[in-house]
Amino acid sequence: MRRAGPSERRSWPDDALLAVRAGEGDAEAFETLVRRHMPALLKLGYRMLGDRGDAEDAVQEGFVSAWRRLPEFRSDSEFSTWMFRIVTNKCLNQLRARQPTTPLDAVPEPSAPDHTASPARAAESAIVALALDRERRRLPPEQQACWVLREYYGLSYREIAETMGINEHTARGRIYRARQALTEAMKAWR
Repeated sequence: MRRAGPSERRSWPDDALLAVRAGEGDAEAFETLVRRHMPALLKLGYRMLGDRGDAEDAVQEGFVSAWRRLPEFRSDSEFSTWMFRIVTNKCLNQLRARQPTTPLDAVPEPSAPDHTASPARAAESAIVALALDRERRRLPPEQQACWVLREYYGLSYREIAETMGINEHTARGRIYRARQALTEAMKAWR
């Protein structure tokens, strides 16, 4: 598929107008919104769920839900924020439904890396990133979602609160607790 150049993008209607049109039944307007927001939503789903298939399911369910609820959409928030909220909720539902496959106390404590050996810092960094990702997935789903939105997407506390349907103070608290838990879990990797 050919990407549109900057001059073509300027002529595209903005999300608010497309959402209004789609809410009135314009399938082409909704298709434009899907194409526009699908990549970012798939990344969000993958980061939260860790599985491409599960992420695709969550995003697809999110768009189906959005199509049904478009007449309710109010332009007082961005369409992208609204979609992030819908997909985040779909991901949270999947995370809550998952059963832990291994009890947390059965997982051995990682040993500290040997900094004297040198099969390259890049390999060590990759291992640390995998360990961090594993520990992140152990967080309660709500903390995990807030942390992902803050650390991977750089959303402000206000935007996270809006996306999650919580107040800003709660968003800050969840991120703080997630950071504390991850800091504690990653002590061995320092």
